[in-house]
Formats: sequence, structure tokens, C-alpha cells
Amino acid sequence: QVQLVESGGGLVQPGGSLRLSCVASGSIFRINDMGWGRQAPGKKRELVAVISSGGNANYLDSVKGRFTISRDNRKNTVYLQMNILIPEDTALYYCYSEVTNTARATTSYWGQGTQVTVSS
Repeated sequence: QVQLVESGGGLVQPGGSLRLSCVASGSIFRINDMGWGRQAPGKKRELVAVISSGGNANYLDSVKGRFTISRDNRKNTVYLQMNILIPEDTALYYCYSEVTNTARATTSYWGQGTQVTVSS
């Protein structure tokens, strides 16, 4: 079993910043891609950012220049630094990881989500 636990969400004013963290644990041999998705009430789920094991990152167009994804492979942790937050960023943010377990099977895992609310 592999578990992902997110933290760092909260309520922030427009223009503010938050940093989300996600730690993977369990029967992990290695982790390939890690990333963040989000979903707001009544809207479709969308992928926000993805980072490869080597550190190459891709972003949703609406967050480019404001969000930065990073990872610490030794700690099995992925981060999302969110700056210049706007109300449209309000959503439940989910962490995901593509994990090869100790039996050498590769599976995608998702966390439980952490709420980010941007409001004045």
C-alpha cells in the first residue's frame, strides 16, 4: 500500500501565498512523476502542475509564472508554492504520484485533498 498525505491549504487573501506539501509513504521502490490537480465546486477537475523525477515541470497555463512545483526525492515529497493567488485558484487540491512499489508494479496514487480558499 502507498499513501499520499497533503498539507498546507487554508484561507488567504488575493495576492497572498501558500505552500502545499505532499508526502508519499508505504511500499515504495521509486517514484516517477508527481503532481497536483484541483477541483472547484461545479467545475471540472484540472491538472495544475507535474514534475518528473529529474525535475522537469509543466504547468496549467493559468498558473504559469505564479506557481512553482518542486520535489525532494530523498523525502518522497512534492511541493507546490503558490504566489499571487487569485479567487479563481480556490479549489480542493489533490496530490498524485506514479509509484513503482517494492513488487515492481507501477500505479498512480492520489491523496485526500487539501482546501485552498482565496477571498478578501
